[in-house]
Amino acid sequence: MCRYRLNQYKKDRLEISSELLAAFQSDDIHKFHKSIDEYQPTPTHSLQSLADELGIDKLLVKDESCRFGLKAFKGMGASYAIYRHVKEQWETKFGGSFEIDDLYDRSKLAELQLGPFCTATDGNHGRAVAWFSRLLGQQAFIYMPKGTADARIANIRSEGAEVTVIDGDYDEAVRRIARDAKENGWQVISDTAYPGYTQVPRRIMAGYTTILAEMEPGLYPDGQPEVDIVILPAGVGSFAAAALWYYYDRYLDKRPRFVSVEPAAADCFLESIISGQGQAKQTTGNLDSIMAGLNCGTPSVEAWPLMRDGIDLFLAISDRHALKAMRRYYYATGDDRRIISGESGAAGLAALLALMNEPSLCEAREAIGLDRDARVLVFNTEGDTDPDYFRKVVRG
Repeated sequence: MCRYRLNQYKKDRLEISSELLAAFQSDDIHKFHKSIDEYQPTPTHSLQSLADELGIDKLLVKDESCRFGLKAFKGMGASYAIYRHVKEQWETKFGGSFEIDDLYDRSKLAELQLGPFCTATDGNHGRAVAWFSRLLGQQAFIYMPKGTADARIANIRSEGAEVTVIDGDYDEAVRRIARDAKENGWQVISDTAYPGYTQVPRRIMAGYTTILAEMEPGLYPDGQPEVDIVILPAGVGSFAAAALWYYYDRYLDKRPRFVSVEPAAADCFLESIISGQGQAKQTTGNLDSIMAGLNCGTPSVEAWPLMRDGIDLFLAISDRHALKAMRRYYYATGDDRRIISGESGAAGLAALLALMNEPSLCEAREAIGLDRDARVLVFNTEGDTDPDYFRKVVRG
């Protein structure tokens, strides 16, 4: 079952705090990412055969499944937030400047005596924190919700992190790690902001803008984007909000239209738009979607204003649409490239398939101009991060 709501709160300009704006406008974001040995821009694929099948002009997929060997986009935000934290700690403690190359100087890090890094996660963000902590020779503690797939736990432990699976959902893991970090002197690197904790999530959001910038100038020339509709996976909203800022800042009134996609079981943004009177609200869902990376019950307080002001259509989809999208990516037709996409990674295509095929979404499809002339961009945010489950899906 799908639910949707056209956004009655949408504005021509985003409401953005001066602190978040400063984070987005930092001039070291892309320079930092290029300092990482494993960094390479990820590809954008054109799936013309699938576009023709769906009855649209063009379908483009920004494929994050090969990012840093982590099979997900989360390393972009986590790594940048950790770098900025280390830089700030150094300059506060010792004075003087801390350059990007200093981050990889183990003697300097030893002198700084950093505490362990930690976070709550459904999988990909926690692995990103663990990965970059390992690169810097630092300990990481990762809390995960009950029912997390064994493969996702193993992925994080393979980066040298200590994993704790709590008896609760993702939101409870966020609360637990905040409490334990305070008691133990750990530094939380969370991608969701909540009252009293906003600086690190802002930097994570800023780190995601490199993903958009990688598509310049080909897909994003100055003056006019070469896409009409962008479908953004929500989760806590950090990546989607970062993308909204990028498009609004770069194109103003020439920006494309935006669709937010969430699992029906974790539709906190849709629920906020429907019944929150313009305020963020927790989902009433049970957070049991297979789209683990989007199983988030509460919007990030930093992402919410941008999502409320910028999204055209909020959409919640069932797991069956994600499964169909995973298979459709894998079993490519014509000259389309095969794409390996996990359950959460396939959410963008799943939203498109639902919009084009579900009779109940006809009004939504027409309202955002999803027709034969539409050029659509989706993001494959993860690959087969749970390989056993992925094989079952594509063989099923």
